Amino acid sequence: MFGDVAVTLLKLMGHSGTVPGALLSDQIPSALVRLKKAIETPDAKGQAADGDDEGTKAPRVSLANRAYPLVEMLTAAATEQCDVMWDKN
Repeated sequence: MFGDVAVTLLKLMGHSGTVPGALLSDQIPSALVRLKKAIETPDAKGQAADGDDEGTKAPRVSLANRAYPLVEMLTAAATEQCDVMWDKN
Protein backbone atom coordinates (compact mmCIF):
# COMPACT_ATOMS: atom_id res chain seq x y z
CA MET A 1 0.00 0.00 0.00
CA PHE A 2 1.21 3.47 -0.74
CA GLY A 3 0.44 7.03 0.30
CA ASP A 4 -3.02 8.33 0.88
CA VAL A 5 -4.77 5.01 0.26
CA ALA A 6 -2.71 3.32 2.98
CA VAL A 7 -3.45 6.10 5.47
CA THR A 8 -7.15 5.93 4.61
CA LEU A 9 -7.22 2.18 5.25
CA LEU A 10 -5.36 2.61 8.54
CA LYS A 11 -7.91 5.17 9.67
CA LEU A 12 -10.80 2.92 8.62
CA MET A 13 -9.32 0.27 10.93
CA GLY A 14 -9.51 2.74 13.81
CA HIS A 15 -5.81 3.58 13.82
CA SER A 16 -4.52 7.16 13.84
CA GLY A 17 -2.91 6.68 10.43
CA THR A 18 0.59 7.45 11.65
CA VAL A 19 3.52 5.98 9.76
CA PRO A 20 5.46 4.11 11.06
CA GLY A 21 2.96 2.27 13.19
CA ALA A 22 1.75 -1.09 14.41
CA LEU A 23 -1.20 -3.13 15.60
CA LEU A 24 -0.64 -5.59 18.38
CA SER A 25 -2.10 -9.05 17.94
CA ASP A 26 -4.93 -8.37 20.41
CA GLN A 27 -5.95 -5.23 18.44
CA ILE A 28 -6.15 -6.94 15.07
CA PRO A 29 -9.57 -8.65 15.35
CA SER A 30 -11.40 -5.39 16.14
CA ALA A 31 -9.41 -3.48 13.48
CA LEU A 32 -10.35 -6.15 10.95
CA VAL A 33 -14.04 -5.90 11.84
CA ARG A 34 -13.95 -2.09 11.45
CA LEU A 35 -12.13 -2.32 8.11
CA LYS A 36 -14.51 -4.94 6.70
CA LYS A 37 -17.52 -2.88 7.77
CA ALA A 38 -16.08 0.27 6.19
CA ILE A 39 -15.31 -1.35 2.84
CA GLU A 40 -18.82 -2.79 2.58
CA THR A 41 -20.24 0.70 2.01
CA PRO A 42 -21.43 1.58 -1.50
CA ASP A 43 -18.78 4.33 -1.76
CA ALA A 44 -15.95 1.88 -1.03
CA LYS A 45 -17.31 -0.65 -3.52
CA GLY A 46 -17.98 1.91 -6.27
CA GLN A 47 -16.26 1.67 -9.60
CA ALA A 48 -16.12 5.36 -10.49
CA ALA A 49 -14.42 6.27 -13.74
CA ASP A 50 -11.83 8.88 -14.59
CA GLY A 51 -12.01 10.54 -18.00
CA ASP A 52 -8.92 11.30 -20.03
CA ASP A 53 -8.36 13.99 -22.63
CA GLU A 54 -9.95 11.93 -25.39
CA GLY A 55 -13.16 11.40 -23.46
CA THR A 56 -12.60 7.70 -22.79
CA LYS A 57 -13.02 6.40 -19.29
CA ALA A 58 -10.72 4.05 -17.41
CA PRO A 59 -12.09 2.16 -14.41
CA ARG A 60 -10.73 3.17 -11.02
CA VAL A 61 -9.78 0.57 -8.47
CA SER A 62 -12.32 0.66 -5.64
CA LEU A 63 -11.24 1.09 -2.04
CA ALA A 64 -12.70 -2.34 -1.29
CA ASN A 65 -10.45 -3.91 -3.93
CA ARG A 66 -7.42 -2.00 -2.67
CA ALA A 67 -8.17 -3.22 0.88
CA TYR A 68 -8.31 -6.90 -0.12
CA PRO A 69 -4.60 -7.68 0.48
CA LEU A 70 -4.75 -5.88 3.84
CA VAL A 71 -7.85 -7.85 4.88
CA GLU A 72 -6.09 -11.09 3.93
CA MET A 73 -2.95 -10.12 5.87
CA LEU A 74 -4.93 -9.08 8.96
CA THR A 75 -6.95 -12.29 8.82
CA ALA A 76 -3.74 -14.33 8.74
CA ALA A 77 -2.22 -12.24 11.53
CA ALA A 78 -5.32 -12.76 13.68
CA THR A 79 -5.20 -16.51 13.07
CA GLU A 80 -1.51 -16.68 13.93
CA GLN A 81 -1.82 -14.08 16.73
CA CYS A 82 0.92 -11.93 15.19
CA ASP A 83 1.54 -8.21 15.41
CA VAL A 84 1.45 -6.13 12.23
CA MET A 85 3.86 -3.26 11.62
CA TRP A 86 4.27 -0.75 8.78
CA ASP A 87 6.74 1.89 7.72
CA LYS A 88 7.48 4.23 4.81
CA ASN A 89 9.58 2.39 2.25
